[in-house]
Amino acid sequence: MTGPGDPAAGSDTSTPPRWRQRRVQVAAAGTVALVLISVVALWGGSGDPPPPAAAPSPTPSASPAMTTAQVYAAMAPSVVVIESLAPGTNKVNASGTGVVANADGIVLTAFHVVRDAGSIRLTFADGTQSVGTLVGSDPSIDIAAVQASTLPTVLVPAVLGNSGRLAVGDGVVAIGNQLGLTYSATAGVVSGLNRSATGNDGTTLAGLIQFDAAVNPGSSGGPLVNAKGETIGIVVALANPTSAGTFIGIGFAVPIGAAVAGGGGGQGPQQ
Repeated sequence: MTGPGDPAAGSDTSTPPRWRQRRVQVAAAGTVALVLISVVALWGGSGDPPPPAAAPSPTPSASPAMTTAQVYAAMAPSVVVIESLAPGTNKVNASGTGVVANADGIVLTAFHVVRDAGSIRLTFADGTQSVGTLVGSDPSIDIAAVQASTLPTVLVPAVLGNSGRLAVGDGVVAIGNQLGLTYSATAGVVSGLNRSATGNDGTTLAGLIQFDAAVNPGSSGGPLVNAKGETIGIVVALANPTSAGTFIGIGFAVPIGAAVAGGGGGQGPQQ
């Protein structure tokens, strides 16, 4: 299964296998941002209305949603560049994205990014490089957990949210290393929930979040983030009805609860 975790710019440029049926291509990328809706208070009362000077103060409304720039600033320190190296060499076979899931240095990513790796190289946001070891995976949902051997002086785990609270139309931000352009941020909305996609190897991914924030090869394994700055999904695929492996408006992410369970890492999503 290939996709946004396929070789990025400067890597092996051989054409990756394509998804069949719906031509869903494994993307390597990015997160869904939950847009908070401000609560509008309705005022009512009994008896004579109060004089103007005694008008009641409005009830505090829900906190406004973070801007895309604020979400990116909060999330970027937790994003990791992942490179899959050919056995016994420093040749990059595939590149993708990962998310720091806990204080122990567990990084969640898409399984297809590291599946055939002879070794794994991680680069954290501060430039720290580390050897990664695959410590957990669930190929049925294309999720893997990688343990970093060397950690940054300041490690920033992502805040994990609750994808069960998502609704179609909620805003999302995806952060990933698409097409070799590291730490790219794109914004969009949740386009659908509980989607499924079948690859040319017969593997069907189910229960996916569909979103329209742009993702491309290199984005696989990246976070889908809500407007609170919480990671609510791990980007694993994109759909394209043509033979091109590029984004046309349909991306897919594994809900973060399933991703944490499948990789066996993380501190667990917020309730």
